[in-house]
Amino acid sequence: MIQKVIIIILLSVTGCTLLPAQEKGVASYYANRLHGRRMSDGTRYHRDSLTCAHRRYPLGTMLKVTNIKNGKSVVVKVTDRCGARRIIDLSYAAAKQLDMIRSGTAMVRVEKYERPLGVPFKPSDEVDIPELDFEITQKPDFSTPIWKKTDDEDKAQHEIKAQNRREQRAVRRGKSK
Repeated sequence: MIQKVIIIILLSVTGCTLLPAQEKGVASYYANRLHGRRMSDGTRYHRDSLTCAHRRYPLGTMLKVTNIKNGKSVVVKVTDRCGARRIIDLSYAAAKQLDMIRSGTAMVRVEKYERPLGVPFKPSDEVDIPELDFEITQKPDFSTPIWKKTDDEDKAQHEIKAQNRREQRAVRRGKSK
């Protein structure tokens, strides 16, 4: 008993806090009116992000929050501080994943999340890749490049453009009279 008291006194003098491996308590979620406001870490709150507010964990810590009632869990990042009434305040998206939107609060277990080491993605089975058909379509005949055109084709094209210009001028003259 005396050793525990001495350890607690030493930790409080040095400024360290002991964080339990797991906490159980009541969680709530942020109201929609906080959307866009600044958090303690300086970022803006977005209701679709997986963030939370906790009293003691350092900002930026990843926490695994599990709803005790239904067993659903979510990993969130600590971006804000919360009051003494609840152990954690979750973003709307995190609360939705825990299925606590309807009740507003839920009994949860909070633990620090450690990313697993190893290969981040290793396929278990071979995946069949479909064969792609690289069929080349034929270009239409009317789109011959300018360097392949004969002089006759070029003259005919210029004549058509000149005729169109003459017709447009005639229409304009008819409107102005």
